[in-house]
Amino acid sequence: MLGKRGEALAVAHLKKQGMSIEARNYRCRLGEIDVVAREGDTLIFVEVRSRTSTGFGLPQETVDHRKQRRLRRIAEVYLSGRSETPVRFDVVAVLFNPQGEPRHIEHIHDAF
Repeated sequence: MLGKRGEALAVAHLKKQGMSIEARNYRCRLGEIDVVAREGDTLIFVEVRSRTSTGFGLPQETVDHRKQRRLRRIAEVYLSGRSETPVRFDVVAVLFNPQGEPRHIEHIHDAF
């Protein structure tokens, strides 16, 4: 539930930044990418992370090297059969307060 709310807030944030959304929750046999957006000619693969506390670290810190590798492989599947286009990997971190209200959204461009 929290993850879906975080994704909805992230999509609204990306649209406010002038990006168009190509796909949400793109799935293939390797896993899922939360959001695929476009900004000009650049295709952006966005991982959304949501938390209610920083007790175990910031939301964006959970996108470790293993997760980054997986996202790159999923992006390759998404891109197969498409014309060559510049790509970027972003992370949108959403921090909620204990009552479930959004407290902070951080958009990390070119995160990895």
